[in-house]
Amino acid sequence: MSVNTAVTPATAATPTPATAGGPAPARLPGDVDNRATYISFGLAYVLGHGSAALSKGDAPLFDLPGWLPMTLLGAGLAVGTVQATVAALRAQRAATEPDDVLPGKLLGVAWVTSFAALFLAITGLTSTPGMPDVQSLLWPTGSGFVVGLLYLAEGAARRNLLHYSLGTWLALTSTAALLLGGPGLYWVLTLAGGGAYALAAVLERRRLAAP
Repeated sequence: MSVNTAVTPATAATPTPATAGGPAPARLPGDVDNRATYISFGLAYVLGHGSAALSKGDAPLFDLPGWLPMTLLGAGLAVGTVQATVAALRAQRAATEPDDVLPGKLLGVAWVTSFAALFLAITGLTSTPGMPDVQSLLWPTGSGFVVGLLYLAEGAARRNLLHYSLGTWLALTSTAALLLGGPGLYWVLTLAGGGAYALAAVLERRRLAAP
C-alpha cells in the first residue's frame, strides 16, 4: 500500500513577510513613536521659556504680558502630557505578555500623578510668607525635572536609550538652570531643553526606521 506524500495547496508552505522580503525589523512589543510628544514639549520650551527669556530681566528685549510665557508653557505641557499618556497607552495595548501590561498602565498614570504633585508643591510654596514669586522659577524648572524623571523611567521600562538619554539631559539641565536665575534660567531651558527635544525628534525618526 503506497502512501501519498504529495503536498496539497492547502498544506503548502506560504512564505511569511519575514521570509519573502527579508527579516522584519526587530521592534519591542511596547515600542511607540514619541515624535508627537517631543514636538509638543519642544514647542512649549521654545515658545514658553523663549518668550520669558526675551521679556524678563532689567533690560528686556520685548515688553510682553507677564501671563503670556506661563500660558504658552502650560498649554504646551498640557498637550505634551496628553501625547505622552497616549503613547503609554499604545505601549500597553501593544504588549504581548501579561507582565508587560501593568508597567504601561503605571507609567501612564504616573504622568498625571507627577504633575498633580508638582502643582501641590508649588502652590504650597507660593502661599508661604516671603515666597510669592517662587512659582515663576519652580514651574519652568520643576516641570522639566519631573518630565526628565518620567522619561528615565519610561526609557528603562521600554529599553529606549534615546528616551532615557533625553530624560537624563532634561533632569540635569532643568535643575542646573536654577543656579542662574533671571533671564539666564529661561535661556538655558529654551536652548538646552528645546534644542534637545528637536534633536530627539530627528533621532526618533531614525530609531524607528532602523531594522
